[in-house]
Amino acid sequence: MPDLILSEDEQMLQTMVRDFADRELIPRAREADERQEFSWENWKGMADLGLTGVGIDTKYGGSGQAGYRKVAIVAEEVARGDAGASVSVLAHLSLGTTTIYRFGNEEQKARLVPSLASGKGIAAWALTEPGSGSDAAALQTTATERDGTYFLNGSKMFITNASVAESIVVFATQDRSLGYKGISAFVVNRDSPGLTINPLHGKMGMRSSTTDEVVFQDTPVPLENRLGEEGRGFNYAMEILDSSRIIIAAQCVGIGQSALEAAVRYAQQRETFGKPIAQHQAIQFMLADMATAVHGARVVTMNAATLKDEGLPFVNEASMAKLIASEMCVDVSSKAMQVHGGIGYFQDAGVERIFRDARVTTIYEGTSEVQRLIIARQVLAQYQL
Repeated sequence: MPDLILSEDEQMLQTMVRDFADRELIPRAREADERQEFSWENWKGMADLGLTGVGIDTKYGGSGQAGYRKVAIVAEEVARGDAGASVSVLAHLSLGTTTIYRFGNEEQKARLVPSLASGKGIAAWALTEPGSGSDAAALQTTATERDGTYFLNGSKMFITNASVAESIVVFATQDRSLGYKGISAFVVNRDSPGLTINPLHGKMGMRSSTTDEVVFQDTPVPLENRLGEEGRGFNYAMEILDSSRIIIAAQCVGIGQSALEAAVRYAQQRETFGKPIAQHQAIQFMLADMATAVHGARVVTMNAATLKDEGLPFVNEASMAKLIASEMCVDVSSKAMQVHGGIGYFQDAGVERIFRDARVTTIYEGTSEVQRLIIARQVLAQYQL
C-alpha cells in the first residue's frame, strides 16, 4: 500500500504484516496450495502477530481497538502473501468473531471471544445453504426451542473454517412464516452432538483454506448461546456483511498487488528481440493498466473503510469497493498470466495460482450482481425525480 497516506500506526502495522508475508506466507504459498488443506503454520504465524484479534478489545484477548482501515491493511498484506491464508483469518475475524463481539452480551463475549481473538480457537460463520446463497433470507435450517434448549436441523454449505473451528456462528429460522424476521443467530460448539462437518474437495482456488458442508441433526444449543434477540439474526448477518465487504475488497487489492508484482518482475527478466519485454510498449501498456486498476481499487476500498471508521454512511461505498476490487483482481491476475505468456499457464510461475484464487472473489460475500443491485437501489433513491 505504498500509494496512500497512512498514519504512523498504520505504516507500522503494514510493515509488520508485509514482512511476515514476505518471510513466511509467500515461500509457503505454492506448497499450501498443492496440499489443499488448512495451513496451521500460517495460522500460528498470524496468531503470534495478533492478526486474529485485530479490532478486538484487549480485555477480550484481542490486539486492541482498531478501525476498519487497519483491518483492511492486514487483509491486503496477508492476501498479497497467500490469498488462502487471508480467507481463513478474515472469515474468522471479520465474520465469526466480530459477530459475537458486536452482538453478544457481556457474558458471551467474556466466555467466547478471548480464545478466538488470541487465535487459540478459530471461528466459522454459517449463513449460506445449498438452496440459499444470494437469497440468504430463504434459509431452511431450523431452530426449535424445547425446555430452554434450541435444537438445530438443516445444513450449511461452503463454510470456511468449519472443520477447524472451535465456535461456529449459525443462522437458523425459528418460524419460516415470518420470513427473515424469524431468523436468529446462535453460537454452536464444534464438538456438539448431532453436528457433522464434511470437508469439500476439488476447489479451483483458495486451497490453503478449508471449505465445508455443515449438517445439523437435532444439534442442541443452550439458551445462553443465542446471540442477541430472537428474530434479529438476519439483520445481524446483513450488518456484518455490509462491513466485511470492505475487508473482502482489501483482500482483492492484495491479490491484485501480488499479480502486478509478479508481472513486473517477469517483464524485467524475460527478454525477447534482444531486450527485456518490459521495454516493449505492448507490455508497458498492460502493466500501466494493471497498476492503475490496483491503485483505483485500493483508493475506493480505503475510502469506504474511512467512512466506516468515521461513523458516516458507507454501505454503498462498501459495495462499490467490493465490486471494483473483485473484478479488478480477476482482470489483473489474468493480465499477469498474459504477460508471462506460456510459462504463466504452469505452476512454477505462480501466477496461475493467483488467478485461481482471484476468481471466487466476484462470487462470495455478495456476488458482483448483488453489489450492482445494492448500488443501483442507492443511486435510484438518491436521484429520485
